[in-house]
Amino acid sequence: MAHPGYLAVALAVGIESIGVPFPGEATLIAVAVYAGASGRLTIGGVIAAAAAGAIMGDTIGFWLGRAFGLRLLLRLGRYVRITERRIRLGQYLFLRWGGPVVFFGRFVALLRATAAFLAGANRMGWGRFLAWNAAGGILWSAFWGGGAFLLGARIEHLAGPMGLTLGAVGVAALVGGALWLRRHEEALADAAERALPGPLAAAPGLRRRPGSGHIGPGRL
Repeated sequence: MAHPGYLAVALAVGIESIGVPFPGEATLIAVAVYAGASGRLTIGGVIAAAAAGAIMGDTIGFWLGRAFGLRLLLRLGRYVRITERRIRLGQYLFLRWGGPVVFFGRFVALLRATAAFLAGANRMGWGRFLAWNAAGGILWSAFWGGGAFLLGARIEHLAGPMGLTLGAVGVAALVGGALWLRRHEEALADAAERALPGPLAAAPGLRRRPGSGHIGPGRL
């Protein structure tokens, strides 16, 4: 019978990945430390359970975003100055650069709980999302799980500073991206209008046209 520690890791990480505030990362670290100290769990099993939870949780978050995200933006966006033009811009940005956001977002607490939902809401292609999500989930699980297993109790003294460092880098990237976006918003919004014509609800994906260096409309 499988040790309940594996299930605990998968559930904790999965719940956090859906978007519910939950200590998924802390649970992974605690169970990995326990695996190293007790020998009752294998670190490979812990990492696999965490990766499975991350991928499944993000998958649920993605489809929740796909089902409800656009509707919420269209209904409530006007209260926070999110126009249809800006919603289309968000779709365009995610369709072009959503992969790195999903991948690196796994290492930043706020994005870890929201990136999948935003990817779905912004109509990111399912295949691209799944590939970047799986890569990020596996690497994140191996990084924290393997580190906790090797360092044992010492990880408790390192996890806080490491988390703060990653968080600071993430915040700096978000602020820098926001400033860059504000400066180029109109040009990017015009590009989004050209690349994603038609109703927002049916906004297509982007594909590279054969023999062209331009990004154009394609299938999700």
